Amino acid sequence: MEPLVQKIEAQLAALPVAVALGLPGGQRVGPANARVRLSFDDWSGLATLAAGQIGKLAEDYVEKRCRIEGSMRDLMAAAAALLPGSPVASDTSWWTRVLQRARSLAAHTPSRDAEQVRFHYDVSDDFYALWLDARRVYSCAYFRDSHMSIGQAQEAKLDHICRKLMLEPGQRFLDIGAGWGGLLLWAAEHYGVDATGITLSKNQHAYVSRLVEERGLQGRVRMHLQDYRDLPEDQTYDRIASVGMFEHVGQAHMPAYFGKIRRLLKPGGLVMNHGITAGSLRPGQLGAGMGDFIEKYIFPGGELLHVSRVLRDLATSGLEMVDVENLRPHYARTLWAWSDALESRLDEAHRVLAATHGEEGAGTVLRAYRLYLSGCAMCFEQGWLALHQILATHPDGELSGRDLRGAQGDYTFRRDYMYR
Repeated sequence: MEPLVQKIEAQLAALPVAVALGLPGGQRVGPANARVRLSFDDWSGLATLAAGQIGKLAEDYVEKRCRIEGSMRDLMAAAAALLPGSPVASDTSWWTRVLQRARSLAAHTPSRDAEQVRFHYDVSDDFYALWLDARRVYSCAYFRDSHMSIGQAQEAKLDHICRKLMLEPGQRFLDIGAGWGGLLLWAAEHYGVDATGITLSKNQHAYVSRLVEERGLQGRVRMHLQDYRDLPEDQTYDRIASVGMFEHVGQAHMPAYFGKIRRLLKPGGLVMNHGITAGSLRPGQLGAGMGDFIEKYIFPGGELLHVSRVLRDLATSGLEMVDVENLRPHYARTLWAWSDALESRLDEAHRVLAATHGEEGAGTVLRAYRLYLSGCAMCFEQGWLALHQILATHPDGELSGRDLRGAQGDYTFRRDYMYR
């Protein structure tokens, strides 16, 4: 094993953060004052480390085959430097793309989507409440001011979306994948819309339904436990938002997803699609085992597409893209805020999770989420993932009588209204 240890020692020496290793048998490698310490029970973990298989190393930690000491920020600085190359998916063969599409079709039936969504979002409401903001907004924040807290930045994001959508009192507003109700309630209470939200999470549905009653919003706000594919099309909406949801749709179903939105959106209306996009032009998971880790422990069935592919499917459906904004660095900062909040309450998080998952299960979930939040923050910092807000309209064909001739909808074709 000496050549393997020598290789690892050379890798450690080149890292931006001092890292020490505990080897099987008790031997230690690396500086005594290292800020990150990794300990392994068998040599296979060392081989994984030497190969830069960060996702497999994360799995070893979750399954207690490896122990980690040190801050998540220091650990991710080391992890990024250990990678042998970019983890962004490279070009794939025609046959591989055919297989990916076939898997996507099979993975996103209504029943499987519901199961996969609940696997993640129904982990524990109390657990999420420990590290999200008070509104439990579980999507990229908008740091309009660099000094904003995560709570302030989430409110700025909610308002950023509402302003882009040009919400007005009395409009029918649909929130697809409404989460814990942050945007749904903000739009109703601050912009006076008639708001409908849907989710596949039983926990979220129950939580938002309680908030609607507590705030006296019955009749103006409603939350349904429903798949987007099952929404009736006999009534259209003036405005539609989908925030942090289309990552669960699947590449093979993306044309149908945007087609459904077009049929639900009144002619001339606006839709905001806010979601994570891939850093690669080709569909596929992040490399170095990171995509496999997310699939197994965090988001089963999640699929990411490059924004160019998203825009193609959107246009094919008959929607017109009128504005696109990349909030990638905002998501890196959001994820670090969540990670720091969780790290500050690890003991409490374990107790909360143990109430529903048992002691062993709580440890597994907590270890997975520690690496998920910090690892995703690293991925957005590096540009391996992005976050795009895409504003689109359903053209109504009317060329006159609007603020700008030929607009064919409510969008002004001048972006200044978003920032007044």
